[in-house]
Amino acid sequence: MKYELSNMMCLDVYLSHLSLEEHQNIKELVRPSTLKPLPLASWDLFMEHTHHRGARSSKKVEVNQVLSMAQKYHWKNDVQSILNEHEFDALIITDASQKIIWVNDGFSTMTGYSKKFAINKHPNFLQGAKTTSRSKQLFKKKIKRDQPFKEVIVNYRKDKTVYNCEVVIIPLYHNTTTHYLALERKVG
Repeated sequence: MKYELSNMMCLDVYLSHLSLEEHQNIKELVRPSTLKPLPLASWDLFMEHTHHRGARSSKKVEVNQVLSMAQKYHWKNDVQSILNEHEFDALIITDASQKIIWVNDGFSTMTGYSKKFAINKHPNFLQGAKTTSRSKQLFKKKIKRDQPFKEVIVNYRKDKTVYNCEVVIIPLYHNTTTHYLALERKVG
């Protein structure tokens, strides 16, 4: 592979199609020190497999944190299956009164709110003017039934931008419901 690079201000190298083995074979070719000096203003290197591996690793740590809480609180739910069956970006665990006790990093990424800010608050701080009173009442009604459900609600990020949030709520129980797990993702 030989590339002729001249009069370039920026070079972007995208290596997503390479397997880890292929990347190992060419990594010396794409190191900046092996190329002729160019007037580059930027050197961006994106390796999709590395990015996805990091994301999977982070998600695995978060799933393990939830499983650890399941043991601590003796939840009878099959939490591993719940996490495997649903797509999610954000995870939120509340106590029985619906105060947040834990959120994952995906929550902060999706909403802009820090973990520290969210703890001990009710999730309704994410709602605003475009969150209809009908959808708020529907959530309350379904939570009172103490059964799993899925709904889409209009939420607000910290910067006040609106997004549609698909929420799967799972009551977590020992003998009675002790906590709720919310699996959330931005939709539409």
